[in-house]
Amino acid sequence: MKFSTKAIHAGQEPDPSTGAIMTPIFQTSTYAQHGLGGHKGYEYSRSGNPTRTALEDCIAALENSEYGLAFASGLAAEQAILSLLKTGDHMVSCDDLYGGTYRIFERILSRYQIETSYVSAASTADYEKAIRPNTKLIWLETPTNPLLRLVDIEAIAKIAHRHNTLVVVDNTFSSPYFQQPLDLGADIVLHSTTKYINGHSDVVGGAAVFKDKEVYETVKFYQNAAGGVPGPFDSWLTLRGIKTLAVRMRQHEENAYAVARFLSEHPRVEKVYYPGLPSHPDHELAKRQMKGFGGMVSFQFTGTLKDVDQVVRRLEVITFAESLGGVESLICHPASMTHGSIPREIRESRGLTDTLLRLSVGIEDAEDIIRDLEQALR
Repeated sequence: MKFSTKAIHAGQEPDPSTGAIMTPIFQTSTYAQHGLGGHKGYEYSRSGNPTRTALEDCIAALENSEYGLAFASGLAAEQAILSLLKTGDHMVSCDDLYGGTYRIFERILSRYQIETSYVSAASTADYEKAIRPNTKLIWLETPTNPLLRLVDIEAIAKIAHRHNTLVVVDNTFSSPYFQQPLDLGADIVLHSTTKYINGHSDVVGGAAVFKDKEVYETVKFYQNAAGGVPGPFDSWLTLRGIKTLAVRMRQHEENAYAVARFLSEHPRVEKVYYPGLPSHPDHELAKRQMKGFGGMVSFQFTGTLKDVDQVVRRLEVITFAESLGGVESLICHPASMTHGSIPREIRESRGLTDTLLRLSVGIEDAEDIIRDLEQALR
C-alpha cells in the first residue's frame, strides 16, 4: 500500500456497528464489562480508546511499523521514550535541537543523574567518540531545529548498534512523507503530531513509533502508568489531518523551495538554511536520505533585535507565532521563543543568533508569501 493510501485508510476501517466511513469519536472514559475480564478490548480510556488506537495504527503504518503510541504532546512522547533510561545512564544528542528537548535533558533528566553529551549534528565520527560504556540512547533531530542540519541516520544507527545503543530520531520536521527513519536503521521515531501530521494548528499531540515489539511494550506500559495520552477528539482531529498529509507536504516543499531561492538572493539576508538548496552543506545527504526537502526555512539577516521586531510586525500574510507545520505560514524568533530555554552563550556558540528567523512555509500561494517577505524586509 502506497503512502497516500495508508494516510487515508490505515487503522481506519468503516465502523462495524454503523458503517460510518470516518472513525467515530469514542468520547467515553470507561467501558461496560460482562463479568470478570469480560471486556471487548477496552477497559478505561487512559489505557486505550478506539479512536486513539486508529491514530496509533495509522502513524505506525506511515513509518512502516506495527508499533505506534500516541501522546498528549510531543514532549509527553519524549518523556515516555526517556523512561527507558535509569539513574546513571548516559545519552548522546545532536547539539542543534528543539529548546524544549534541551530543557528536558538538562533540567529534568539531570536530576536523576542521567547525563547528555552534545555533538555536532553532521559530525558522524563525533557520535562514536562520545559513546561511553553506560550510553543507552543516541538522540537525533534531522533536519535539526532550527538550523536545518542533517544527520546521517544510517551511519549513526550502525555505530549505535555496534555499542548496543538505541537510536531515537525526531522526525517532526520531515514528517513520514519525506523521511522514514526506521527504514534507515533507527529504533524509535518521535513526532510532535501538533505539526505536519495534524497540519491545521488546532490540536497538540505527539507520537512514538518503534521497530522492536519489546521496546514498544516497555514504553506502552509507561504510557498507561503515567497517563500522558490524547483525548478521543484530539485523536480524531489528528486522524482527519493525516488524510491530507501527502498533498500538503508536496505543496509545503514547493513553496519552501521558492521562498528559499528568494531569500538566498535578497541583499539583506546573510544566510539561508534549507537542505533543498545546492549550497546547503548537507544537500547531497538530503537527496540520499529524504524523499523531499520539507517546508521549513531558516534565515539570518543583517540587523539587530529592533530590526527583527520591525520585520515581524510588518508581516501581513505570514503570522508571527510559535509552532510550525500548519497550512498557514508561521514565522518565529528561536532565540526568544522556541529556544529561549537554552542559555545565550550556548545558543550563540551553535549558530543560533538574535537575527535568525525560522519560517514554516505554508500552502498559501507562493507569490503571496514571497511578496510578504519582500515588503517586510524592505
